[in-house]
Amino acid sequence: MKKVNGHEIITLFEQWSPKYFAMDGDPVGLQVGQLNRLVEKVLVTLDVNDKVIDEAIKKGVKLIIAHHPPLYRPLKSLLTDTSQGSIIEKCIKNDIAVYAAHTNLDVAPGGVNDMLAEKLGLVDTEIVEPTYSVPLYKLVVFSPVTYADEIRQALGKVGAGAIGDYSGCSFSSSGTGRFTPIAGAEPFIGEIGKGEEVKEERIEVVFPGPLRNKVLKAMLGAHPYEEPAYDLFALDQQSNEYGLGRIGKLQEKTTLGQFATFVKTAFGVPALRFVGDPNKEILKVAVLGGDGNKYIGAAKRRGADVLVTGDMYYHVAHDAEAMGLAVIDPGHNIEKVMIRGVAGYMQAACADARYDVSFIESEIITEPFTFI
Repeated sequence: MKKVNGHEIITLFEQWSPKYFAMDGDPVGLQVGQLNRLVEKVLVTLDVNDKVIDEAIKKGVKLIIAHHPPLYRPLKSLLTDTSQGSIIEKCIKNDIAVYAAHTNLDVAPGGVNDMLAEKLGLVDTEIVEPTYSVPLYKLVVFSPVTYADEIRQALGKVGAGAIGDYSGCSFSSSGTGRFTPIAGAEPFIGEIGKGEEVKEERIEVVFPGPLRNKVLKAMLGAHPYEEPAYDLFALDQQSNEYGLGRIGKLQEKTTLGQFATFVKTAFGVPALRFVGDPNKEILKVAVLGGDGNKYIGAAKRRGADVLVTGDMYYHVAHDAEAMGLAVIDPGHNIEKVMIRGVAGYMQAACADARYDVSFIESEIITEPFTFI
């Protein structure tokens, strides 16, 4: 097993939940400390407060992965006699880095909203509100015929040419390449000052935008020419679509009242509130972790009978009622499902990578409300 630093752990995490999934303005990423130090233990938590930092210190943790960013708004000053300032001071004094994965973890496949949907037993789930589509690019590169297979294989290994359920997709056509090496060149084929003609293949592959650097590096590494000729095109088509919330079906119909009771048990909350007729028939359910006030319209358009979300406003609840959408509000803290989910996912991913690091589930209850 390999000793690892924070950078290596977060690089692996961001392969699952990349920062570009986050909503505009969401302050995700490293918030406190540095990632250059060796890390043996990582604490996963929903929120970062004074008790969570004390837990991290007690357990010898050097990296915290949190869902809610402790620094949500820009700081104008850092006063260590304030609650927020004292938390940051305590982290720095104990060499604890804090990394936040917020809406990017909500959007990520297998992330918070998928965890919530799984808790509710939803099947055939889809996205409620699309927020990100991966841009596609096409690489066109010209190669000597004898090196074309090697270049195609190198591109395929880094993910170029993956379309749906197919990998290694490419197109080739034959032609003639012409060039004249000039002084200072070190040509693979030809002589300085002499025009050259070479039978070449035009290779075309499509790949998602995040792979751009890897694809170009693979092509340049496999190509025999000193100065390969290639074109890169941004395509109008988009590949996979990602977004907030999930909508799916229950195994069988139930009533809103019965389903609300089930939601309370599934998420282990002491109380919840709901909007709608308790006798209403429920089959299609939308769920969105955190504050879902903006998404009642999206849930209704998707055909949801009920939306399960937190922090419902009084007037938005009236709007939902008027449009015939039931709402169940079990609170914001149900996102705590990410603690076990992230710890389990990352422990398995690091084991596969042969990383010597353990992930600890925070035991601190960060629900700020007391119910009576």
